[in-house]
Parts: sequence; structure tokens; C-alpha cells
Amino acid sequence: MHDASRLVDRTLELRKEVQTLSFGDSLYVYDPLVYAWEPHKLYLEKWCTHPVDILLLGMNPGPFGMAQTGVPFGEVASVRDFLGIEAPVGKPERMHPKRPVMGFSCPRSEVSGRRLWSFLKSHYGTADACFSQLCVMNYCPLVFMDAGPMGRNVTPDKLERVMRERLDGMCDSYLADTISYFQPKALVGIGQYAKKKLSPFSQGRILESFIHPSPGNPQANKGWAEKTEDTLQSVIARVQEGTTRSRFL
Repeated sequence: MHDASRLVDRTLELRKEVQTLSFGDSLYVYDPLVYAWEPHKLYLEKWCTHPVDILLLGMNPGPFGMAQTGVPFGEVASVRDFLGIEAPVGKPERMHPKRPVMGFSCPRSEVSGRRLWSFLKSHYGTADACFSQLCVMNYCPLVFMDAGPMGRNVTPDKLERVMRERLDGMCDSYLADTISYFQPKALVGIGQYAKKKLSPFSQGRILESFIHPSPGNPQANKGWAEKTEDTLQSVIARVQEGTTRSRFL
């Protein structure tokens, strides 16, 4: 078992690094590692304490998930009821009126997070069993919204090139250290963007992806859990096959 303080300290370094970036007034930028640090730290200390077979990686926080709870794919009910985490959450310095941060009082359910954690609960039964085999992290810690009246979500790949490359450099370094910390045998991107970010680190590891569970993804709106179960079972079988083979080499 690791001392989670190593990952906590590295995450604080990432938080400090991204605070040096400027994205201009055309974007609202939320950093849950700042205003929702308490529940994020609890997540790391409670569930990210040992090597895992599988690292699941998302893109960045959703406005009604990690942006509210500080936990990757952090749909409020899932974080509170399945992960057993609830803690005070503050506010971003500059908040879009259509995208308020209400913490664990947020009445909206993030569909992506609800689908992912409900699937993992269905597969493993308990959070202890789930995190004995895998962990869920995000590539980028920041939430981006445009300055329009609806505060539409802006994914990191849509940022201007210069700021995107600076941010990616910080996130790549954090991802490398995260992989070193967890020592996973399989890297699974939740969506193709995350799989692409994992690809440079896949030497000697299984590289796979889940269909992203966002309702904006047509592939996710019919049979997502069944397709994801098939993929997860395949990854687990390949991990076990590789472990068995290594015993006889």
C-alpha cells in the first residue's frame, strides 16, 4: 500500500502549475482542485492508496460532476452514496450565472458520472471491490465554459493552440507521475480523447477505451453498460492472462 500523501502532494503541484495559466475573459475556468479540494483530497486518501490493475482516465471535469464534488465523474449521489464522500465545497472566483457551483447541494445529476459509477457498482458490488482493481482519474483538472448566455461546455481540445499546449504539458507530466504511482497493467481511456492521451504511456501495458458515457455521444445512449461490461471483461481477462504468463517466464 502507498502513502497517499505522495499523490496528494503531486496533485497540489499540478494545482499550483495550472494557476499560472491565463485563458482570457472569453472563457470561464473552474478549478475544483482549489474550491473543492477537501472532497478531492478525501477521494485520493480513501480510494487511491495502492497499485491497481486498471487505470480509468477521463478527459476533464463535467459542470454537474467533478465541478460540484471535486471527484472524477463526481455525480453527487454516486460520490455520497457509493464512494462515501461528502465535504464542504467553496466557489470559483469567477462563476458563470448559468453554471453555479452548489457542491453536494447541486440538484442536477451528471449523466456521465451516474452511468459510470452505476456501472462500476453493478459490476463490483462495493466500492472496496471496485478500487481493489482500478482507479478513476482525469487528465485535465479544469472546467471550461464559454462566455455566452448558456455557458456552454468547452472541452480542452477546443482551446487555442498555445494555451492548450501549455496545459497539456502540465497534464502529461501529472499523468506520467500518476501512472508511476498506480503501476497499472492496463490503461483505459473513457472516450477516445483520453485513450489518445494514455497512448504514449502504453508500452508494455494494455491500452483500451470505453465508449464515453456522455448523453451527447450517440453511441452511449443505447446499451452503453452492456458494451462497457464486454470491454471491461476483456481487459480483466488480458490482465489476468499477462499476470499468469509472467509467473512462468
